[in-house]
Amino acid sequence: MTVTVVCDVLGKENNGTTIAAMNLIRSLKSKGWEVRVLCPDEDRKGQEGFFVVPKLSLGPLNGYVEKVGVSLAKSDLDIINSAIDGADIVHVMTPFMLGTKAMKAAKSKGIPVTAGFHCQAENFTNHIFLMNSRFANKSTYKAFYRYFYRHVDAVHYPTQFIREVFEKEGGPTNAYVISNGVNRTFVPADVPKPDELRDKFIILFTGRYSKEKSHRILIDAASRSKHSDKIQLIFAGTGPLEPKLREMGEKLLKNQPIFKFFTRDEMLKVVNYADLYVHPAEIEIEAIACLEAISCGLVPVIANSPRCATKAFALGGNNLFNVNDSDDLAAKIDYWIENPEKKAECSRKYLGFTKQFDHDYCMDEMERMLLETIKKLQTQAG
Repeated sequence: MTVTVVCDVLGKENNGTTIAAMNLIRSLKSKGWEVRVLCPDEDRKGQEGFFVVPKLSLGPLNGYVEKVGVSLAKSDLDIINSAIDGADIVHVMTPFMLGTKAMKAAKSKGIPVTAGFHCQAENFTNHIFLMNSRFANKSTYKAFYRYFYRHVDAVHYPTQFIREVFEKEGGPTNAYVISNGVNRTFVPADVPKPDELRDKFIILFTGRYSKEKSHRILIDAASRSKHSDKIQLIFAGTGPLEPKLREMGEKLLKNQPIFKFFTRDEMLKVVNYADLYVHPAEIEIEAIACLEAISCGLVPVIANSPRCATKAFALGGNNLFNVNDSDDLAAKIDYWIENPEKKAECSRKYLGFTKQFDHDYCMDEMERMLLETIKKLQTQAG
């Protein structure tokens, strides 16, 4: 079987959509599929199976897009056709310009199309300063549905939460709810803390440095903790708000937060020597990073946000805090610092929780979606 995976955004694996795309690509290749990748990632030029379109120029906004850390794709119909001609199916990661053009081209050729849902409306409206505008977010979902998702043959949702949100605002879809999956390398391991952090209580958060991830709430909470002097924050990621977050950390905290993009091998070590995982994000479709952490037995504290699917990973009240409430988060952090036996007990419970998110199982389910969609359209064609 041949599949074309269309990625409006692809590059460094520093965001959930790129990670999900690369996991799917690697998995399907390992299963014997011929995988073609249509994307704007110039570093992929010349690599087998990659069809690289030019980057979209936004004129004066190019600097901002680069600062955010993504490359948007420009639609080149010749390259699109080269990538999809002869494919058994096309899978589009996001409903943007390249994905929409590829979807239309595939449908015109009678090629089935599936699509992922990896972009909440707020991920888009955040960049035009309307993240909290219900009208703007609702309009975004309606546009996604009208111009893209109602035309595809099946939609992959990483969580039931985002399926319900989108279908309420957009419309019905042929839905498959499948986690993006946790790589099996994320398992508990005995990793000593670095010497310079040996006497610190290490709190980890993995997420792009952007407004909706709410890093500022964690910094503020750490400053309000009764144990502030011993807390060391580690922010794994990259993003445009790093200078502001550094400035906030310098102002409020004795121990300056560590800001760094970690490789997978490095993250395995960090997750296993950290003491607590805090996920303050107000907006999140799934948060595989949180699942990776708890797969290693790291106890989480998660924002109880109505716009965040991650709250479903909480096993108890002390694993949740009131969204955007630094005082409540500080109290939950203090609880886990002051109750190490409870934390150890909670850690053991989480080790069994993540089996349902096994990466290989989830990738098998993604393949099943593709095969069922191909078969369905073949049957309809007679």
